[in-house]
Amino acid sequence: MRIQHFPYLPKDFIETTSGLIFAVVAYAPEPDGQVACFLRYIKQDGSWGKVSTMQANTLLAEKHPNYYHYADAIEAYYHAVPVADIVRHYQPKQALLTRLAAASETEHDIKLQQLISILEQYGADRLFLGLTGSMLIGQEQASSDIDLVVYGRENFRQARGSVQAALLAGVLAPLDEAAMRDNYNRRAGELDFDDFSWHDSRKYNKAMVAGTKFDIGMVCLPSEVAYDLSSYQKQTPRVFQTTIEDASQAFDYPARYQVADSDTPEVLVFTHSYVGQAEKGERVEISGVVERNAQGHSRLIVGSSREAAGEYIKVIR
Repeated sequence: MRIQHFPYLPKDFIETTSGLIFAVVAYAPEPDGQVACFLRYIKQDGSWGKVSTMQANTLLAEKHPNYYHYADAIEAYYHAVPVADIVRHYQPKQALLTRLAAASETEHDIKLQQLISILEQYGADRLFLGLTGSMLIGQEQASSDIDLVVYGRENFRQARGSVQAALLAGVLAPLDEAAMRDNYNRRAGELDFDDFSWHDSRKYNKAMVAGTKFDIGMVCLPSEVAYDLSSYQKQTPRVFQTTIEDASQAFDYPARYQVADSDTPEVLVFTHSYVGQAEKGERVEISGVVERNAQGHSRLIVGSSREAAGEYIKVIR
């Protein structure tokens, strides 16, 4: 499942010689061979502490500028680490197997065992599941979510189906209002709460098990990853209405939609708020930034910056 010369996948974590833990965000190395990632944890006084986006950027800019890069093409900063600086590679699939085998009696481990059993009961296959987030590095708190990875589009489709079936059976619970509002506040998207909740509740990629929120995120298999090596340049903002023609890659990262629009027939989504947002045949309103390459191909980007101010996808109801 992993490529031998570059065994890093999105949702893996990597630890550096300088006491930093990054979440991997890309399938392929940067042109200079570095691993594209984003800083999540720093070691302070012998323990790991989670950092916000602003804290991560400030820390790297001030103390680790070799990990903090500016990309002219996207007009934004990004994080990347040389392979030589990596001292530990945390892999979700192995972490899940290890924690399930340990049969720990901690609250989160008991709920993890329960969740995996439920997902398997309704059709998911644990061979394609992994554990990411705080539990991947053993840093979960009482309020932490359970973050699962599913490898492969078809396996992810089955896992979403198992969540939906378990919700219908009452074995899992939908997000309560507090959990949904927490999700809404963390995403800081452009939709109001009612619109956000409606879209989110039909994705079947998150729910609650014994009072704890969990979510499932997809990582493509190597054969499913298509690399576009073209260089795109930002053009102008655009808001338009269209129809979704193909949503088969709606849960990829970046998510990809084909739409019925001659100007920007392809929409790429780099903000998780709008991953899985729409289905084939639905009429949507999209706000984003047009990009164009040297060959004249245009596409629309939702999430052209980390804040994605003013950018969104919403189904016209």
